[in-house]
Amino acid sequence: MSLIRSSLLVGLGSIASRILGFARDMLFAQALGAGPVADAFLTAFRLPNLVRRIVGEGGLNPALVPQLSRLKPDEAATMAGDVLGVFALALLGLTAVVEIAAGLLALLLAPGLHDDGRTLALVAFYTRLSFPIVIAVTLSSIAAAVLNMRGRYRATAFAPLAVNVGLILTLVALETVFALPLDEKAAWLSGISSLAGFIQLFIVLAALRQGGEKLVRFGRPRWSSGLRRLLLAGFPALVASGAVQLFILVGAQVASFWPSGISWLYYAERVMQLPLGLMAAVGSSVLLPQLARHHHAGETTAIVAAQHRALEVALLLALPASAALLILSFPITHVLFERGAFLPSDTQGTALVLATLSLGLPFATAGKVLSQTLFARGALRMTMAGTLLGILVTLMGGVLLALRWGPVGIALGISLGCFVHAAAMAWLLQRIDLWHPDGRFMSRLTRIAFSTALMSLGLWGVQRMLAPTDSLSLAAFCLGGLALYALAAWLTGAVTRDDVAAFR
Repeated sequence: MSLIRSSLLVGLGSIASRILGFARDMLFAQALGAGPVADAFLTAFRLPNLVRRIVGEGGLNPALVPQLSRLKPDEAATMAGDVLGVFALALLGLTAVVEIAAGLLALLLAPGLHDDGRTLALVAFYTRLSFPIVIAVTLSSIAAAVLNMRGRYRATAFAPLAVNVGLILTLVALETVFALPLDEKAAWLSGISSLAGFIQLFIVLAALRQGGEKLVRFGRPRWSSGLRRLLLAGFPALVASGAVQLFILVGAQVASFWPSGISWLYYAERVMQLPLGLMAAVGSSVLLPQLARHHHAGETTAIVAAQHRALEVALLLALPASAALLILSFPITHVLFERGAFLPSDTQGTALVLATLSLGLPFATAGKVLSQTLFARGALRMTMAGTLLGILVTLMGGVLLALRWGPVGIALGISLGCFVHAAAMAWLLQRIDLWHPDGRFMSRLTRIAFSTALMSLGLWGVQRMLAPTDSLSLAAFCLGGLALYALAAWLTGAVTRDDVAAFR
């Protein structure tokens, strides 16, 4: 029951962040379109945004939570302060390197732009402005992990809204008050994103000081064996936690060889992130701490039960979301993005990429959930190996398929990477006897799939007669599809009375 209640709070924060992210990206499309400036800005924005998503969705938690959960409260507070101090120094050094080597980094992020010196120069300039957000969001993630371990989710769920709110306000001002060229608009957005990140950090640090319990003790960082283990585990944790984000980053590098490919992939991926980001936030903030406590207590049965329950909830959301994005990919893209500098040809390209990406959504979600069990056991290298395999499949599949289908082939390569990653997580769990789906799980999965099929038939049939063309009709389609799915899930038993009672 507490898992579902806590998931609801974190989920609400994640949904609010994704809704604001939709509004932000709609304004991005209107202000910048999908041309060279948009490609430059979105390429530069992708790296800090990648870090923001990975650490914001608990990318460091797999290394941090098991370490802190073994310590007494006073010891955990001291170690948390040491971690924040060491990471702050390391991130300042990393940011300095990026500021100096931004030109080389731009070429690595978008190798397809090697013959376009002006666009590459814009990528480097925007990278210098936007990268400082990495300092803020990483330190925010560490502080949030400490709060989540103590069952305090409110600030960590809603502080990340600061970044999107700051960008939305800037976009509104740029569109209504200031008449600036596209490249100057992008420069303002890059700088404001960093400033908003530090506002998020201030909110989370303020939450640490609330209440009578001392959660973090700041002082001169001390080098200890626990801190050394944490730092050694940090890189594998980030790689393993950011599996899907890394697949998309690899896809974006391949997409840089196609005109507007970076922009189409970015906008399509942002739509897919709503359901995926929800489960990522719930998994790292709520499920992982519970699994770590069960593992520390040696409660293997409880670990398997929590894993299966979380996977049921994840697929209950992911399967219908995948089907809806596939069926409504064109109207979603048209309504959300086609205005201003975003042309009908961009709508067509983005919609096809979105439809293909949606095929990988259930596997991406399953991989996120299954990896939490491995994280709780500290099996970070095993999990990283599965991520690297997915990256290899994404790269090879994306390149080969893109030769025939362009950006759509790249999206299909990303979906294949998600499938291989999820299969690798299940295989690794099976090796340690933690993956054996029982009858309840298989029955629930069958009911969810049948309910999704009923919803899909309804959406497809109504769209054939009356396709949504504006925000009101699209909202009606989405709400109608949700209502149909909820009814089907209730009638088939995919959702039970006990599930509903858990939210009370």
